[in-house]
Amino acid sequence: MDAYAWMKHIPAHGMRTMDKLPDRLREHLQAEMHYAGQMLQPLQKDTQRLYERMLARVPGPVSLPPLAVLGWQYESTVSKEHGYRLFYRKSPDGQMQTLLDEFSRAQGNAYYRATGHQASPDGRFFAWAEDVRGDDRHRLCVLDIARGTLQVVAPADVFGYGGFGFSANGEHICWIWQDEFGRPKRVYRSPVRGGSAVLVFEEADPAMFLKLTRTAAGNHLVLTVFGPDTSETHLLNADGETAAPILVRARQPGIRHEVEEWNGGLLLLTNEDNAPDRQLLMIDPLDFSPLQTLVPPREGCAIVSLHPFARALLRIERHSCELRLVLRRPEGSETIVEFPEPAYMIEVLPQQHYEADKVRMVVQSPAVPRKWLDLCLETGEVSFVAQEDLPDFDASDYIVERLWAEAEDGETIPITLFSRRDAGDAALPLLLTGYGAYGISYPTTFSIPATVLVDAGFRYAIAHVRGGSEKGWHWYQNGCRENKRNSMTDFIACARTLIEKGLARSGAIVALGVSAGGLLVTGAMNMAPDTWAGVIAQVPFVDMLNTMSDANHPLVPLLRPDWGDPLSDPAAYDSILGISPYENVHAAGYPPLLCTAGLKDDRVPYWEPAKLVANVRHFSTSGQPAVLRLNTESGHQESDALSAEFEQAALFWAFALHCVAACRTNKLIANNTDNTMDGSAT
Repeated sequence: MDAYAWMKHIPAHGMRTMDKLPDRLREHLQAEMHYAGQMLQPLQKDTQRLYERMLARVPGPVSLPPLAVLGWQYESTVSKEHGYRLFYRKSPDGQMQTLLDEFSRAQGNAYYRATGHQASPDGRFFAWAEDVRGDDRHRLCVLDIARGTLQVVAPADVFGYGGFGFSANGEHICWIWQDEFGRPKRVYRSPVRGGSAVLVFEEADPAMFLKLTRTAAGNHLVLTVFGPDTSETHLLNADGETAAPILVRARQPGIRHEVEEWNGGLLLLTNEDNAPDRQLLMIDPLDFSPLQTLVPPREGCAIVSLHPFARALLRIERHSCELRLVLRRPEGSETIVEFPEPAYMIEVLPQQHYEADKVRMVVQSPAVPRKWLDLCLETGEVSFVAQEDLPDFDASDYIVERLWAEAEDGETIPITLFSRRDAGDAALPLLLTGYGAYGISYPTTFSIPATVLVDAGFRYAIAHVRGGSEKGWHWYQNGCRENKRNSMTDFIACARTLIEKGLARSGAIVALGVSAGGLLVTGAMNMAPDTWAGVIAQVPFVDMLNTMSDANHPLVPLLRPDWGDPLSDPAAYDSILGISPYENVHAAGYPPLLCTAGLKDDRVPYWEPAKLVANVRHFSTSGQPAVLRLNTESGHQESDALSAEFEQAALFWAFALHCVAACRTNKLIANNTDNTMDGSAT
């Protein structure tokens, strides 16, 4: 029985807007927005103060010297004035050409987000996918750089995430079309200067998604058909770009692989032959049979990504929870590049010339802003290039620590802790975040909002719970399907460990999770409501049982291997029912809860957080509020401007500060009876 099932609405045609909602639902959501405005109004002063501190810390543009004399260098910068990105390229002699000004493109639209920016192999064209409606259904734009003309190759329904790529000669662009359920289903090929699109490939299985990537050497477009536990790979060759795709590896249950190109051969990164953290093979470019094992499977060392160049093959690995870069030369010798940080991220910048002798990368950590480094492919020597310079920020004032929590079953959970150095070992308020799903490791990147929060007296921690891949593929397997409860109990264990170590103050921990991370924190909220001073769930996936029972949901067929199928498997039904946040709300003293939602979100529809908020209001015995902040113009993500990110983060931090202050004085976060909203009344 679902008392709030009436909150779900899918329009018969077109995208979801307020005026298309049934009267009862529209009135309820309008009341929610009014209530949220009233409840959050006392936070406005703190929100504005925190927002201004974030804006004041935005660095100016970094001028990077040309990397090589081999061609154009593609870069982007964020405007301090309006927060949108400017994409441009520089020639070896320093000439600069503007490619895309997102601020200009955003004008006249209530929502704007662009993705997938890339140049054609010959440098004549620059393409991107942009969403101007907020529903993740992009249009595909191609700029003819020399002529200055813009062609909208596909006006709608383009899948923007790994969804398009140029042919080798730049005359065509292949792109992925998504169906009415938002699933990427077909690959089309279109002339970049205009003309009819030709169907290249179509996938019938709703449990499989599509992705297009270009090999580093530029001789192939790779079409990957994939699910969480299987994949299939096709090549679109440079010398036959109008021909049908060539099958490299057919799909097999449990077998995952990716294809790249290096020095005239093909690379296969795969988990086949009992290699859960993947091994790297060289395969024959004609019949795709294995030729050589370049990197065998190694326990405790997972291959994250490949970056081929003519002079060396770079790969990023995760070894003992930390990232490292490995340089492999054609004759087989290797150099390992590591950095003296407890937790950091490495990125090899995209669109670098395949024949380069130096490769540019970015290294950052929660305490260290982005730093550009050049890697010599012959010697493995790393040289400093530039670093972001933030106003009123000194990295030496902050410290990053790697700590460990012990789970219920004895497993050790990594924690990344970010604090001010002068905090010492004091017990402070804590914001604890995590994700723990789909094998995605939580990135330990630099964040201006996080620096502002710790300046306000908090510690900031990431709980690397099971369900991600911080400790390898088994870490993911032990946090999905029937093991999903581990993610939530791991999260609670991290909070309690930081209290026990005297680093976090009991009664002053606020949990934050996004999307599947929202499932994590609200599940932990149900299990241990008195652990949290507040919970912030951004576009949270919280109605697991109903959603996973909806075969028409865009992601459900794809993600059944992650969560289970309650329609066909009684054990999966029971497992999901036992942890789904919405179904497990019960009579308890719940902390203040802030949920966000996008009306046009098809990945995690607005009704999931709306139903959770109503249920918490109905059952909670604490009198603390549950608030739904609904954006009627957005989908799963906010608009692309930096200001939108900062505005939301500033509100979250103000909410966290208020929750901790209210908890410390044993008061309600707000107790104005005029603001009372009973979720069951409507």
